[in-house]
Amino acid sequence: MSPSPDHTQLPETDGTFVKNFQEHPQSILLTDSIGPVLRQLYPDGDYCIGQDCGIYWRQDNPPERGAIAPDWFLVPEVPALLDGVTRRSYVFWRELMAPLIVLEFVSGDGHEERDKTPQQGKFWIYERIIRPPFYGIYEVKKASVEVYELVHGHYQPLSANQRGHYSIAPLNVELGIWRGAYQNLELPWLRWWDHEGNLILSGEERAEQEHQRAEQEHQRAEQEHQRAEQEHQRAEQEHQQAEQERQRAEQERQRAERLAALLREHGIDPDSPSTTP
Repeated sequence: MSPSPDHTQLPETDGTFVKNFQEHPQSILLTDSIGPVLRQLYPDGDYCIGQDCGIYWRQDNPPERGAIAPDWFLVPEVPALLDGVTRRSYVFWRELMAPLIVLEFVSGDGHEERDKTPQQGKFWIYERIIRPPFYGIYEVKKASVEVYELVHGHYQPLSANQRGHYSIAPLNVELGIWRGAYQNLELPWLRWWDHEGNLILSGEERAEQEHQRAEQEHQRAEQEHQRAEQEHQRAEQEHQQAEQERQRAEQERQRAERLAALLREHGIDPDSPSTTP
């Protein structure tokens, strides 16, 4: 009996899902922004993220029939590389570690993502076989997301909080809709927030924020330099005024000495109280 195939032997695509982990902006945005959170939670780097990547949930012939391709998923506590090789797919029936969260981006009417048909419907496969604790369905056209949590073996709709976000407690984050520009596209995007309601920024946004902070620091330093220069100029002016006062006092002293000498030449004692200048 031949050994079971691994991720290097199974097809990367069945023609319906793409072959790499970084295909379109929405997936990249989710991956990029969650990076710092995951590095803090898993400092050893043991996690993998799939973007339009196949999850082989059963052995079948052809193998593609046993694969499903979420738009985005996270598997914690598994190595990102297998024997030093980048994952081509995630072989669930071999590793038996369910993703923590699976996200599907609806391109049609959402029926496929909610299909509970045994052995073939996406909802059924996620709920009954792969069993990720969280399953999210993002409808781009409606700018809405619904999130399910696995409770006692069945998915229950998760309620949004007061911010309209869904708590993904194991990651200490919230998931929701953000309206803004990313990669020159002004759209509603699926984004992460922390539990205080702060948007978790992408690398580009973090760099821009750092640039703005650096620019503000530069402006503050420039203002401090200008204030110091003004203080220096004021001190210089005060020094000049003091020097002018000293010179005037010296001139007055010299004038008084000349006058006293002139009075003495005429036999007048300038120090006598009766002497009138």
